[in-house]
Order: sequence, then C-alpha cells, then structure tokens
Amino acid sequence: QVQLVESGGGSVQSGGSLRLSCAASGYTSSTQCMGWFRQVPGKEREGVATIDSDGSTEYADYVKGRFTIFQDNAKNTLYLQMSSPTPGETAKYYCAATRQGQRWIACSLAVRQYQYWGQEIQLTVSS
Repeated sequence: QVQLVESGGGSVQSGGSLRLSCAASGYTSSTQCMGWFRQVPGKEREGVATIDSDGSTEYADYVKGRFTIFQDNAKNTLYLQMSSPTPGETAKYYCAATRQGQRWIACSLAVRQYQYWGQEIQLTVSS
C-alpha cells in the first residue's frame, strides 16, 4: 500500500509561484508512475503532470513551460513547481501513483491509470 500526503497549497497571486509537495510512503520503490491532478468543482479530475521512474515527464498542454514536476527519491517526495498560475487554475490538487509492480508503456495523464491518491490540497489563485 502506498500512502500519499500533499502539502504546500494555499493562496497565490496570478503570476506568482508556488510549490506543491507530496510525501510518499509504503512500497514506493515498485511504483512506476506518479503525478499531479486537479479538479475544479463541477468538472472531472484532470491530469496536470506525471513522471516516470526513469525520469521522463508528461505535461498537460496548458501547463507546459510553466509547471515542472520532479521528485527527490531520497526523500520519497514528489513536487510540482508552479509558475505564473492563473485564476482558472484554482482547484483541488491531488498527488497520485500507479499500482505497485504494475508496468506501463508510459505514464499518461489519464486518471484511470492511477491507483493511489492523496487526500487533496486546495490551491487558490487570485488575480
């Protein structure tokens, strides 16, 4: 079982920067993909960025060039560095990981690929 705990949310002004963190525990060494997702009230959860155990990354088009996903394996922590967020990106953000031992051709942005989820963290971007 993998446990994920997000931190670092809160409020930020549009054009600012913020870093989200996700501390992972459990048998994380066998987890191939991790990612960040978000959900706006009334809309479906969507992928923001993912990272493979080999370091390759995938980003949603609307965050490319502004957000960076990276991880510190020594600390078992996943990060999302956000630059110039917009008010439209106000949402609940989730950290997620794929099932232990399950192998994927790629770490996609599809919600259904991910088995483990953090508890959510709120991010509010003001104009």
